[in-house]
Amino acid sequence: MIDMRKSQIKYISMAGILATVMVIYSCNKFLDKPPVGSLSTTVLASKNGVDGLLIGAYSMLDGYAALPVNGYTSWETSMDNWTYGGIASDDAFKGSNTTDQPNAAPLENHSVNASNEYLQEKWGFCYNAIQRANDAIREIPNVKDGSLTPAYAQEVIAEARFLRGVFYLDLAKMWRNVPYFSENVDYVNGNYIVGNPGPIWDSIEADFSAALAVLPKTQAQIGRANYYAAEAFLAKTYMFDHQYTKALPLLTDLIANGVTSGGVKYALGPFENNFNASFRNNAESIFAAQMTVNDGSGGNNSNEGDVLNFPAGPYTSCCGFYQPSYSLGNAFKVDANGLPMFQPGPNGPAYQTVLLGNDHGLGATDPFTPPADALDPRIDWTLGRRGIPYLDWGLCGGEQWSRGDVVPYNPIKNVFWNGQAAATSETAEGWAGSQGTAINYNFIRLADVYLWRAECEVEANTLLAAQADVDTVRNRMAAHPEYWVHTYVDNAHPEKGFTTTPAANYQIGLYGNAPGKDFASNGQAYARAAVYMERQLELAMEGHRFFDLQRWDGLYGGPAGAGYMAGVLNAYIKAETSWPPQNGGHAVNNPVLQGHTFTAGVNELWPIPQNQVDIEGGKIKQNPGY
Repeated sequence: MIDMRKSQIKYISMAGILATVMVIYSCNKFLDKPPVGSLSTTVLASKNGVDGLLIGAYSMLDGYAALPVNGYTSWETSMDNWTYGGIASDDAFKGSNTTDQPNAAPLENHSVNASNEYLQEKWGFCYNAIQRANDAIREIPNVKDGSLTPAYAQEVIAEARFLRGVFYLDLAKMWRNVPYFSENVDYVNGNYIVGNPGPIWDSIEADFSAALAVLPKTQAQIGRANYYAAEAFLAKTYMFDHQYTKALPLLTDLIANGVTSGGVKYALGPFENNFNASFRNNAESIFAAQMTVNDGSGGNNSNEGDVLNFPAGPYTSCCGFYQPSYSLGNAFKVDANGLPMFQPGPNGPAYQTVLLGNDHGLGATDPFTPPADALDPRIDWTLGRRGIPYLDWGLCGGEQWSRGDVVPYNPIKNVFWNGQAAATSETAEGWAGSQGTAINYNFIRLADVYLWRAECEVEANTLLAAQADVDTVRNRMAAHPEYWVHTYVDNAHPEKGFTTTPAANYQIGLYGNAPGKDFASNGQAYARAAVYMERQLELAMEGHRFFDLQRWDGLYGGPAGAGYMAGVLNAYIKAETSWPPQNGGHAVNNPVLQGHTFTAGVNELWPIPQNQVDIEGGKIKQNPGY
């Protein structure tokens, strides 16, 4: 089996070593002939060589790759998609000041073009990762020394196909119409440009199905994909392909029988543990990118994709990106039943006209009391608000912790605990002090599975079953107030711990317990909107929101009606550029969004990088509208 350091969960990424011993593709083309000077396949023709190639493919899951000529920018290629799935949606703003990362602003306001550097890097990174998976498969027939058993060879192929599927799914979510290359790509005769005739869901499904047929249900190394990880990704692909009847039995099996690669039965535990490095690979984690620190890699194995996404306080002056939006804060307001405020219909969630109270425009010494509004308790594990405990760092400074005076909320899901800093963080990329973290990124967690199943049940019109799944997710917090954020024993010394007093007016109810709010009484459209709202609340700031809106849109086969995504995001843009002044100060406005709109039929997909269209001589067709 692949050697793991101690009982560490992360694959040895060998980011620096692999650059010199593997077949790495660093040309402008996303696929090309093997470069001169790359290591011969005969040198790799052993079990150790195949393992190295497979490790190289796994190492790309953290979104970082150090290539021998020009590497990728970690925040542009991050597999958590905080840019493409987060700031491009109603989750968050780019944040920071207007001059930092100017290429990210067009992602946020939907003015992006095909020359944007972010898109070029993301495309190249994913195809490089796919090439690594293909290399591992291609090498197996060259092993003649008896070191590779037939059974292990089949497992390597299964894991490589699983990884190939993960990266192709990311490409398909971004661009939909992308070229698909298997390990059989023909370099010798140059027959490797196949164009992009349409969606490749069937090819991705085939990769995950093949992995599912071979992978064991447990693994000796927790970071390796198991049977249930493949089953979950196959179900996720079916959700994007709108094959709900195929996804449903897989999701049911995951809930009933699924275990982690370490053999632990899937279960919903404390919400915050999904974002705490000390509890990574917990019972809710179905498949995660394994992040490690203090392992001799200089931070290269940490979660570098989120290295910019820290507030300017309390411990660093950088970098203020990925700031939760006003509308996201509003989404956590609840009614008298402890249920979210939403409306069924073409525009999706209602962005309330009355803002949740915040500290926009206030100085550091100005008095501020957090609002007394009833709120879903997940809010303060999802975004930092002034006056509320921010992990164990102290009371959040709100807008004073932002960098650019844009919004009063701060990211928190990617932030490490102060008391765990020595073990869970280190300097990344040589400049980001303590901003490389050991917080895993969960590609899929159990709450995803419950809510996907609820979607399938809504489309099958089995509304009570859908309601039960949504209520299961909500009950994690409803039944466990100990999972809420609580006040500090001493605000001046947060290291002394927490009281049992909730930090805000938290209320969370179940649809099944609220008269007149149940799914069956209100019908399918209401149930669908409730499920969509639950995904927004549960998975906010995890890079999924843009892609959820996309797959629900009728323009791409979704059940929410054509133009659904444009309706939601244009309502969001209108809200975020027209809030009235707060706290007697200046108006609330996002200058990046001001004057922009989301264009239906265009902005649901990203433009294919123009350099790739040009290099391939027109065989790759640009997405509509670009």
